[in-house]
Amino acid sequence: MSDPPPGLDDPDYAAFAWARFRGIMAWMTLAAAIIVAAIIVAMAHIQGPLHLVTMLAVIGGVGGSVMMAGLLMGLAFLSSGSGHDEDVTRID
Repeated sequence: MSDPPPGLDDPDYAAFAWARFRGIMAWMTLAAAIIVAAIIVAMAHIQGPLHLVTMLAVIGGVGGSVMMAGLLMGLAFLSSGSGHDEDVTRID
């Protein structure tokens, strides 16, 4: 039987895994900012000048949704890559 993956108990692997997670979140933050900016520009082009409340709603709604999706997918990758998913089925 093979050894289990090191998991987040190993400090070196934990540093690597969390750095990868932060990298995913950095890219998702950039994607969210680009998407929000594009939507605000498109809405301003179609509707004219936007109110601050409208822009804040787009930032919160669209930006928050993109960031939440990135957060949940990043945590799923972290869990899978660190061996936590296999620990559920492993019985000692």
